[in-house]
Amino acid sequence: MEPTSDQGIPRVNRRMAIGLGAAVMAAVGLAACGRSSDGSTSTGTTPASNDPKDVAADAYVFGYPLVLMDVTRETGGPANHFVHQNPPTPAAKQVVRLNLDTLYSQAWLDLRAEPMVLQVPAMEAGRYWLMQFLDAWTNTAHDPSSADPKIKAGDRNPPYTYLVTGPGWKGSVPAGMTQLAMPTGTTWLIGRIEYKGDNDIQNVRALQQQLKLAPLSVWNADPNAVQGGPGAQPTGGGVPAQLVAQMDGPTFFNRLCAVMALNPPAPDDSDAMKRFATIGITPGATMSTAPADMLTAAATAARKSVAAYRDPKAQNQNGWTFNLGVGAYGTDYPLRAQVAAIGLGANLPRDAVYPTVNANADGGSRFRLTFAKDQLPPVGAFWSLTAYDAESYLVPNPAGIYSVGHLVPIAPAADGTVEITVQHADPGPDVPAGHWLPIPDSGRFSLTLRLYAPKDEVLNRKWQVPKLEQLS
Repeated sequence: MEPTSDQGIPRVNRRMAIGLGAAVMAAVGLAACGRSSDGSTSTGTTPASNDPKDVAADAYVFGYPLVLMDVTRETGGPANHFVHQNPPTPAAKQVVRLNLDTLYSQAWLDLRAEPMVLQVPAMEAGRYWLMQFLDAWTNTAHDPSSADPKIKAGDRNPPYTYLVTGPGWKGSVPAGMTQLAMPTGTTWLIGRIEYKGDNDIQNVRALQQQLKLAPLSVWNADPNAVQGGPGAQPTGGGVPAQLVAQMDGPTFFNRLCAVMALNPPAPDDSDAMKRFATIGITPGATMSTAPADMLTAAATAARKSVAAYRDPKAQNQNGWTFNLGVGAYGTDYPLRAQVAAIGLGANLPRDAVYPTVNANADGGSRFRLTFAKDQLPPVGAFWSLTAYDAESYLVPNPAGIYSVGHLVPIAPAADGTVEITVQHADPGPDVPAGHWLPIPDSGRFSLTLRLYAPKDEVLNRKWQVPKLEQLS
């Protein structure tokens, strides 16, 4: 996903689409309008409006994630091939809120002709990995990982082999495979493998190239002939969110109808679809009767509502904001659209949670984050704390330190507490290595605490993120 404010529909491209989990948690904020059972965004229990412009605006919110996913797919690599991410570089400005913890391996799967087989190689104990499968509507349907490889039967030792099937597939699952049934024929596979710094690059590259992906017929012909490799190159062709934002009303709604014909809405969407059908928005339709200016005005209003939406169920712990309801949305269409706009590819909370806090460094302000004894983030994998400037880029600094908590072991003090110094100036030798996180010398900044495979204490909110204290 790409540069702009977290508060609007950003200029999001495919590479950034998976790097903004933190922005999602920060921006799916505090107060929100309600949502009626038929998919409208009216307040509380107010009946949904039958005004065609209001219906079209709600249809835009409903369909925005699907259209954005489809445009993102077009700018990705060829269907059914991995595209492997290179190691992140702090100098990069094309991606905001860089994740310095994992490298991505992504593939757009077309499951309409036949299932695809994914094989994840054996990885050493302690290396986190996650294979996230999103349907065409941005819901995470499956999430095998190092914490839970989701093997349903048979040998539970790696490599792990998965049969990814589309809707309606009735074949038999070959021995040694675990079926992952997807509700839509278009699936976005986002693979993440833990990256442990510059000395680990070649190790991760080797693991990326051991990932295998092939149609079932090819796999059945000769499994040994299926190899990994360096992967394909992204197609490119523009920034998806910009391309969607530039669509006028008829263009957007025609695209929505066309993509719905290939990836139908869920059964629970039937009430909303009946309402949208009153102005001609149905799978496979062409918007030939609704006035073009009305559709464009509705699209403009809907984009503003998506940007302004704040989830009333979002968490705020000591100034840190995050959301435990993302990754699978049901009929919460406003939340689904807003997360797609600022964090396409958001994980399920059981896989990762990203509390984020905003602050101001004017006047050389110094800050401190203190974890009480035995109160470090409770995770099954690892955690990290990363600083970003006002534009959500990594903070340049002579020490070359951009995050703490993951690469350098944390050393508790004699009383068991762990302090992290957050300031621009080097604090000197009194602060142990791995305990200083540089921030800008002035202006706004933000911190994101990434919790990979968070434990129940995080998910049930028994563990609280400590307050970021301002010292001066």
